[in-house]
Amino acid sequence: MKENKSRHLTAILEELKSFVIAFSGGVDSTFLAWMASRARGCKMTTVTIRTPYMPEREIREAVEFTTVHGISNTILDIDFPEIIRHNPPERCYLCKSLLFSKITAYAESNGYRYILDGTNADDLGDDRPGLKALRELSVRSPLAEAGITKQEIREYLREDGLTVWDKPAMACLLTRIPYGTEVKEGILRMTERAEEYLLQRGYPGTRVRVHGDVARIECMPGYLLKLANDTEREQIVADLKNLGFRYISLDLEGYRSGSMNTETRKK
Repeated sequence: MKENKSRHLTAILEELKSFVIAFSGGVDSTFLAWMASRARGCKMTTVTIRTPYMPEREIREAVEFTTVHGISNTILDIDFPEIIRHNPPERCYLCKSLLFSKITAYAESNGYRYILDGTNADDLGDDRPGLKALRELSVRSPLAEAGITKQEIREYLREDGLTVWDKPAMACLLTRIPYGTEVKEGILRMTERAEEYLLQRGYPGTRVRVHGDVARIECMPGYLLKLANDTEREQIVADLKNLGFRYISLDLEGYRSGSMNTETRKK
């Protein structure tokens, strides 16, 4: 079954022939780029968007992967879009519309026919406003079209010996900030540094949600008790406060995708 999906994906890519892949450096787009680089007769390249609200680690890892594997990559720098300055609930739709319009313009000016993204089969069952923007712009999602799930993507990557297979998901930094909050450069950098610090401390995939001067830490499964009982917890708290937070809290529910949506749904 899984092998059939892989062959289906390759057939889709070879039929499309000419395309640009929106490449974030995450697991899904990495797998798509990897498979496309091995498909026959394809004119393809990857484009990575760099914005103030994308973690710099993601950009570095995207560049590193494409460089190591000889995959063409271009970085497009985009300033903070004022239309999402106050983090509106429709942020993802507005952002995707803007970013993929930029990628579309790049593709057209460089002779590529299609735009592809890393949406997988699991994503289709979620409430993802960004998918509406992709449909409006006729962006193709070959992983979803082939019925490939997130777990299968990780399995494919592991089987091919690519270390990115167990990389935690890394959504844009705007997801750490409540809707309706004015987004400032300082808040983004504080959040990015805090998550990078916790990663280096041995807490991968940790989210630092920002509520004013409070940092609410959401740990991945298995790490909550580790952090609560960390013998260097006081040092961790002190270091996070030095980044600019006044209070540090540990969310007992742990990591939940889209946890900032809860208050919006209640209203």
